[in-house]
Amino acid sequence: MRRIGLALAALVVSAALYAQMPIGSALPATATADRLVVSKAARTLSILSGDRVLKTYRVSLGRNPVGAKAREGDGRTPEGTYLIDQRNPRSRFHLALHVSYPSAADRRRAAVEGVPTGGDIMIHGLPNGLGWLGRLHRLVDWTNGCVAVTDREIEEIYRAAPEGTRVEIRP
Repeated sequence: MRRIGLALAALVVSAALYAQMPIGSALPATATADRLVVSKAARTLSILSGDRVLKTYRVSLGRNPVGAKAREGDGRTPEGTYLIDQRNPRSRFHLALHVSYPSAADRRRAAVEGVPTGGDIMIHGLPNGLGWLGRLHRLVDWTNGCVAVTDREIEEIYRAAPEGTRVEIRP
């Protein structure tokens, strides 16, 4: 019984260390993005300056990630080209960058189908108070359609991506 307890404790400590261990080098403080590219299939977000990839992060997506967002509440992450149109340092998540979804094309499609588009799509960190989960959040797609990274990662992205940064969300 004692061995099981020790093994469980070792597993918990290992998971906690894994969750918080940074991968790769930090994005330089002076880095500025002109484009963020999200690949839903690869579960990645890349920061680009011109054609140069500055850094790539692993992400979690909406809980129903396959396909473009079709309507409010479908749990899908949109696909298309948008902008960072707002920054929220006091989000219920650890920092948030608002994505300009829905576009005019998204609104037209939803109007034809007679459904609400939804909105409030963000690139954000973990829910406040749950930052300790770190990289473990990537084990499942858990957002309502947003793109989620760790708290440490959103701090880098938030610093590098000013309002007006183009966001390409690819299938």
